[in-house]
Amino acid sequence: MSPERFRTSEWATGVWEAGEVWRLLRQDELVGEIVIEKGDFPWLSGRFVATLAFAEWRPLFDRELALMEEEAWDEWERIVDQVCNNLLLAAPSGPVAEFLLHIEGDQAWFRWSDEPFE
Repeated sequence: MSPERFRTSEWATGVWEAGEVWRLLRQDELVGEIVIEKGDFPWLSGRFVATLAFAEWRPLFDRELALMEEEAWDEWERIVDQVCNNLLLAAPSGPVAEFLLHIEGDQAWFRWSDEPFE
């Protein structure tokens, strides 16, 4: 995966509604929920409601944001891979194939694709 992957036009533009709940899961364990507040194509954003299981993942999400700010793309890519290989993002209609998720405090913003990238 490369940062370029997140700049493609393959991201979903699906219909969404304020108040809908997206879930962040590790297998069957709920890690947190995102209550959608707004969309700014291609991003959706909202309030992140963490469960106790998120404590394990918080340092990784904090590091991801710091690396993005530093433009340390190689290490950033490793963190994103770790998130995407271990966690699942599920829309109200079901899991998405690809996603890029940022979490800071109680706010989350993300983009997704219904189809896996090559």
